[in-house]
Amino acid sequence: MGKRDALIAKYAEDLKNKCGIEPDMDLLTKVTIGCGPAIYNDDASTVASSQPEELETVKNNFLIKKLGLSDGPELMSAIDAVIETYGKSERNKYRAVVYYMLTKHFGKEGQYL
Repeated sequence: MGKRDALIAKYAEDLKNKCGIEPDMDLLTKVTIGCGPAIYNDDASTVASSQPEELETVKNNFLIKKLGLSDGPELMSAIDAVIETYGKSERNKYRAVVYYMLTKHFGKEGQYL
């Protein structure tokens, strides 16, 4: 098992155990690959949900640029809902898991076909 496969397995565990979501492994794999080399960097692989600038980055770089959504209050509401599902007290919120849940939330799985 390669390093990326091990990370995908860890993300799937988080989705199941911390978020109560049965992951679509094909989509999770594609979202993880879409994160690029950031998944291998301790700082970049997680989302600092207590930092407003970080949440703005998720909104602008992922929701607007990657998923092609229009800016609006519903974007930040969705990010907040995902953080709530993951658990505000959860120290490590993996970027790939957050992006996966946002992709599912907005029904944008087609972006990864």
